Amino acid sequence: MLAAGTLRADAAQPFPLGFNTYCLRALRWNDKQLISFAAEQKLDSIFLQDSLDPAAMEPAHWNEVREMTKRLDLHLETGGGGLWNSVPEKNFDETVATLRKNITRAKVMGSPIVRCVIAGSRSALPKGPADPVIEYVLRVVKQVRSLLMEAGLRIAFEIHKDLQAWEYRQLIEAAGPALVGTYLDTGNPIFVMEDPMTTLEELGRYTLTVHLRDSVIYETRHGIAVQWVPLGEGIIDFKAFLRRLNEITAAVHSEVSVYVKPITGRPPEILPIYDREFWTRFPKARASDLAKFLALAKRGEPYDKPMVVEDLAGRSTPDYLLSAIQHQQRDHVERSLDYARKQLNLGRRWRS
Repeated sequence: MLAAGTLRADAAQPFPLGFNTYCLRALRWNDKQLISFAAEQKLDSIFLQDSLDPAAMEPAHWNEVREMTKRLDLHLETGGGGLWNSVPEKNFDETVATLRKNITRAKVMGSPIVRCVIAGSRSALPKGPADPVIEYVLRVVKQVRSLLMEAGLRIAFEIHKDLQAWEYRQLIEAAGPALVGTYLDTGNPIFVMEDPMTTLEELGRYTLTVHLRDSVIYETRHGIAVQWVPLGEGIIDFKAFLRRLNEITAAVHSEVSVYVKPITGRPPEILPIYDREFWTRFPKARASDLAKFLALAKRGEPYDKPMVVEDLAGRSTPDYLLSAIQHQQRDHVERSLDYARKQLNLGRRWRS
């Protein structure tokens, strides 16, 4: 199996298909169970994210995971969490130390990348331009530069609900594409008023891993409503997205795995775009990008299929809902994988 970053022999060959393990978090499976699920589904890849395994940070376990995925011929990618917090300067050394451990963990497990997030959302960042945040992240990257080079890994910054694509591009180009790149998630750009196609055009050349998540986006009196849904049940044109991704990766001679990542069970969120205060967090937002996003919203409508909604900020899942959520998460992953195979022509192993 080709590793991320290697040359594809045939640009028309389907992208390797995998799933992001965070989508099955309610099942509370350990890493062995998640890897077995990927093999049972005849997937090519697995992205181990936010592992709930009790041994997740134990070096002996990292070797066990590497051996299991190697035995099952699964390409594995993994990484850690956020770099920004409420007191970033005070916690700078701790942030660097955690990233160092995540780099070591990723290397031992056989991942070619180490996933990082800057922040959970734009609201977690200071108001105003993102420049101070980018400078902070660049300082963190500088501290782990030699370790990354020794390990032969690159940081993959997940496109999250924090920066817009052009801001991520500035960060990547300043840090150096030899050290960092993009974890291109199609579900998060909508939370910063961005069409995922805009994200792809800005960052496609720097993309190291791709995670597909569908969304419904529609207009309301108070702003734009956004909600994540199973793949193929929202408004994102994944066929066009993958055609363009294939053109970009072929041009730069890169290989990426594509993962399904349906994080569902969350209620719609309103982006208050008519509120002046809201825009103090996006003082350099580009009108052309917003126009493309609004065009999506004008075509969209609310999700009209059944969904158990429980994933609310600051609240745990009630016991009486747990079995329903577990069923829903697995069903949404399997439905999304089915759509990825049959409608998007993704994956290789399942064909044999």
